[in-house]
Amino acid sequence: MSFKQDRALTFRESTALRFHLSMCRACRTCARQFNLLHKIGDHHPDIPRTSNDKGDHHAPY
Repeated sequence: MSFKQDRALTFRESTALRFHLSMCRACRTCARQFNLLHKIGDHHPDIPRTSNDKGDHHAPY
């Protein structure tokens, strides 16, 4: 999940993550928390967006 916040996952990584999240409640909670933190950071005036931030990190997986 951490890699997903930093870069696009490969097809294999994305598939493995989705499969794992379908079974792991704790990781689904963690993913929602990561997404919330990034949304808050996107709107905070003191946190600059990075040049590699494409804004696609809000997907649930």
